[in-house]
Amino acid sequence: MEEDFKLNIEGSSFKKTMLLNRNERMKECDGFLRQVMNGAILQQVFVVDYVVQPQMCGDCHRVEAKDFWKAVVQVRQKTLHKKTFYYLEQLILKYGMYQNTLRIKDIHDGLDFYYSSKQHAQKMVEFLQCTVPTRYKASQRLISQDVHSNTYNYKSTFSVEIVPICKDNVVCLSPKLAQSLGNMNQICVCIRVTSVIHLIDPNTLQVADIDGNTFWSHPFNSLCHPKQLEEFIVMECSIVRDLKRNAGAGMISKKHTLGEVWVQKTSEMNTDKQYFCRTHLGHLLNPGDLVLGFDLANCNLNDEHVNKMKSDRVPDVVLIKKSYDRTKRQRRRNWKLKELARDRENMDTDDERQYQDFLEDLEEDEAIRKNVNIYRDSTIPVEGDTDDEGAPRISLAEMLEDLHISQDATGEEGSVLEISRWMMLHGRVDQLKLIAIKSRH
Repeated sequence: MEEDFKLNIEGSSFKKTMLLNRNERMKECDGFLRQVMNGAILQQVFVVDYVVQPQMCGDCHRVEAKDFWKAVVQVRQKTLHKKTFYYLEQLILKYGMYQNTLRIKDIHDGLDFYYSSKQHAQKMVEFLQCTVPTRYKASQRLISQDVHSNTYNYKSTFSVEIVPICKDNVVCLSPKLAQSLGNMNQICVCIRVTSVIHLIDPNTLQVADIDGNTFWSHPFNSLCHPKQLEEFIVMECSIVRDLKRNAGAGMISKKHTLGEVWVQKTSEMNTDKQYFCRTHLGHLLNPGDLVLGFDLANCNLNDEHVNKMKSDRVPDVVLIKKSYDRTKRQRRRNWKLKELARDRENMDTDDERQYQDFLEDLEEDEAIRKNVNIYRDSTIPVEGDTDDEGAPRISLAEMLEDLHISQDATGEEGSVLEISRWMMLHGRVDQLKLIAIKSRH
């Protein structure tokens, strides 16, 4: 009997489609063949109605409900300047650590990275630990559970704290930490923050590197914030040739020159008050140059380590960097950086000035910009004159051509061959193998 009731479809065609109550209704004409008794064949056409009911998958339903993230990495730094975050942003772009993020939110004192899985968040935390001195805490919250299948739905939070020290900060080390670093002076200048904190003693040129574990064991803070930087004019500068070193002293910087200078505030040019100090910028300063520094003599230093120091051990002025005309530097800057696509909230009006400070740091410090992808800005012409007061600049050899995958002559996106030429031009791969090249025929 089962063989007698078998039907064969001869052909089918759509008749019409309509939308009814948000459900799509389709009508299809199907022709059926059936063999009846004595070899006779019966053919009949039926109209079949199909109703397509929309249904979301689990992941799409979570997105629509604004409940799609399962882990968040909250990166914070308790400081007034965002230089470390700007540097961290470029590292994230260079190594592609933004690819698994669902959302990046920019808040006042940090960034929030949202992920769809806990494993991606843990990978981000490990990346942060390798790039900047940090410490973190992990926690999770139960969202739902199924007692029948014994499954649980958690949301994980990783709170990452970056050391509250930025480039160009003046810090005061504890006596125990200063002694462990080669009997260096307690008052130091932070010249760089990468995976460790790089410090230099402006009185002896002694340098030291402090990792995250050492910092959290012997914490210290910045004595002054960037807004307290004052402009000085160099009245006299002499190089210290016979530098005496004590027993057990640490390494000496070869990139800096120790100098003794007399400076005067540009705001006090109508007075005869001058300040004497030692500086690690002896190779850059000449009489008449402008330099930025902190006036510790007239500053209220609220630090426990400074309060325990003798007054003659605290310098009157700590010079940070040479000052150049910012307007000229911005006009001649023929390069640019990429930025993360993120949600910005509560933007501070001081962010643009801080970003310009970071760009100037890249121009002045080769050790920082070697970890950053710098792209040539084709909209800015290359000027041949050098009337820029000797301000440091980035050479064209250090810049990359910005890759734009545009349409080719066939109206399609750029081929693999074009991308490969760009990679070979900039030497980003050791060996290039073309697996397939898109056909143009």
